[in-house]
Amino acid sequence: MKTKRERFETVAAKRVQRVIEDLELLAKCANKNNYEYNRNDVQKMMSVIKIQVRKVDELYSQSLSSKKHEFKF
Repeated sequence: MKTKRERFETVAAKRVQRVIEDLELLAKCANKNNYEYNRNDVQKMMSVIKIQVRKVDELYSQSLSSKKHEFKF
């Protein structure tokens, strides 16, 4: 039985690798010989990607900094 840490390392490594590979595939769409796009298209794509990365970063940051608050008088 794997520990939580081992499961995290296994799952996270695969998912990060998949994100990297998908970004590499997206980068291939930059070839103007095969695709037609404009600056607005690129800005929309990058904006959505950056927003999602920030959301994931915030989730991890919140998780790492969250401390249970104990009520006291």
